[in-house]
Formats: sequence, structure tokens, C-alpha cells
Amino acid sequence: MKKIFKFIPLLLTALVITACSSSSDEGATGDSTTCSPESLATVEAGVLTIATGEPAYYPWVIDDAPESGEGFEAAVAYAVASELGYDQSAVKWVRTSFDAAIAPGPKTFDFNLQQYSITDERKQVVDFSSAYYKSNQAIVSFKGSKIDGVTTLQGLADAGAKLGAAVSTTSLDVIEGQTARGRMLDEHPLFLVGVDYNEAAIKVTRANLIKSDIWAKVIWGDIGRPQLLADTLKEDYKIDLNELL
Repeated sequence: MKKIFKFIPLLLTALVITACSSSSDEGATGDSTTCSPESLATVEAGVLTIATGEPAYYPWVIDDAPESGEGFEAAVAYAVASELGYDQSAVKWVRTSFDAAIAPGPKTFDFNLQQYSITDERKQVVDFSSAYYKSNQAIVSFKGSKIDGVTTLQGLADAGAKLGAAVSTTSLDVIEGQTARGRMLDEHPLFLVGVDYNEAAIKVTRANLIKSDIWAKVIWGDIGRPQLLADTLKEDYKIDLNELL
């Protein structure tokens, strides 16, 4: 496989918990922050409920187990909880879909800790933390394909390439914003993914399986875990991945 060219989105966390109050006493050397579980309006009294994805992806969470505190985001979650005055036993994890976590309306969690690109549209309904990671994304293809060596979107269009991306992602926004949708999104798409991809996923895409809801299932975390992808295809679509490879 060959990387063609890259886009640079920002990955970040979405924080929606009520902030603690700050105060300073006369004669003190600096400000102090008054914060305790009793002072925070959480969805469950005395409990800090944190949302993450289903599954939660490596290396942000190790082995899809945020409760372990292993992985960058899991560790940050417990560090934030400690700063807010919560013991680890008072932290509760829940899972959400990608879209549901950032949709307007009441939530069943206090904040979500997951990778989202910051966009102006999302800022209208979400309070984001500072960005903590820049992720390279790439258009990938098989070596020797008609787009091997192409370095521009116009070059892809000239070659008659067809691009695909997971729904509701900024990757799809990039494609739709810079190319003619009707020409680029068609049957047998290539797959626009992040840095975690493998050849099996590309072959599945070439088999023209990425349609409707399966499109959202074959995302960058799943294709780094081929057994998870194989199980999903078998259970939900009666498709044997091994027969496609």
C-alpha cells in the first residue's frame, strides 16, 4: 500500500462539566481552586461519569478497558477526576456512539473523552478542550494502482479515482468539500483512513462491502483489529472475511 497525500485534522476531547470556582485570599501567594464532588453538578451525585467510544481505541485506551487507567485518554480521565476531588472508585465509564456524543441535547455523562476534530459546526453545540494531538490522514491504495504516485486531489479526479470515508467524519467533509461528490463517491471506493490501517481493510473495500451501516463499522479502529472486523461481518452480514482475501 502507498500513502498518497495527507490531511491534518486536530484530535481533541470534549469537556462539558461545570467548572470549579476560583478564589484568592488576601495575603496569599496565588489563587486557589475550590473544587469538590459536592460542588459539581454532575449527572449522578458524588459520581463523575465519563463517556468514551465503543470500542475505545488503542493507544488512547489499552485493551478497550478505560477503567484500567492505561492509555493516554484513560490516564487523563483519572488525572482530571483527581483534580476535581474524585477517588478512582467514584469514576463511572459509559459508552457512546461517535455521533451521539456530540449531538445537541441532554447527556447521560459529565464529559466525553475521545478523539474529535474541532470544527466550527461542532463548536456550536460542544465545548472542546485544547487540542492534544495532530493526526495525519492519508488516502491509500494498492501499489501499482492507477493512482499510485498521485499527490493532488485534481490528480485523483483526473485518474477517475473513487474515494470513500467513514460517515460523519471530517475525512468525508474533506472529500465532499474539494471534489465532485457524484464523480468521486461511487461503487468500489477506496477507503480514507487514519494512520491505523491494514491490507485486509482495503481488500474488503475493493469487494464493495462498504455500504449503508457497514460503512460506519469499517473504521480505523476496526481495521487495525481484523478479528473484530471479521466477527462483525459474519454476525451482521453473513459475510466470511477469509473468503474475500
